[in-house]
Amino acid sequence: MTPSLNPVSHAEPLRSVDRELLVAMRSGESFGVGHLTDQLGVTATAVRQRIERLLEMGLIERQKIVAGRGRPTYEYRLTVEGHRRAGANPADLAEAMWQEILAITDPQIRRGVLSAVAARLGRQVAEGIHRDTGVVVGESLESRMKKVSEMLVERQISAEISHAGSLPVIDVGACPYPSLTDTSDDRAMCRLEEQMLSEALGRPVHLSSCRLDGDHLCQFAAESITTESVTPESTN
Repeated sequence: MTPSLNPVSHAEPLRSVDRELLVAMRSGESFGVGHLTDQLGVTATAVRQRIERLLEMGLIERQKIVAGRGRPTYEYRLTVEGHRRAGANPADLAEAMWQEILAITDPQIRRGVLSAVAARLGRQVAEGIHRDTGVVVGESLESRMKKVSEMLVERQISAEISHAGSLPVIDVGACPYPSLTDTSDDRAMCRLEEQMLSEALGRPVHLSSCRLDGDHLCQFAAESITTESVTPESTN
């Protein structure tokens, strides 16, 4: 098997026509261009174009087939990431799980579960930044916040850096999960986003402005602005 040389970005957009190809290959078998052409009802050229994109994204892999003295042919199958991206939309499952978390009657258990989810999400963002850009000793807070905002944008969350006076803040233009946003006094999703960003930045962050309060956007600011060095431990 020859996998793509470039690892797939978790938020890299997937065209609808490319998703059709992934879905057609979900059985886990290997497919030739001819088979996929017949199955999708498109030209061989169109299939090859989709295959090249998906190879580059690391969602499929290629296998060389040598039979006799003729020219070798190629077959394709989904990678592990390809199977993940070809699966059903997890939105309904995520919403059901979120509602069950909010329905936990013991507040301590509920906070503990939400805290664990937020910490895991924050570590994923921090690990993505560490993998893509590395850790820079003495890196400023604003630079770190910029990297976090760029990672959020890659994950389809509208975010950018602005300043509240001389201090950098992360602006989130819209609720990333509007169907899950809790408008009660508890504001569970807001608290989760605070902790997730705190974990990603390696320092406490608080929600200084919120759309649920009538503000035009949500702003997240670090609780203390001091000069510090970034260490590998801050991304763990």
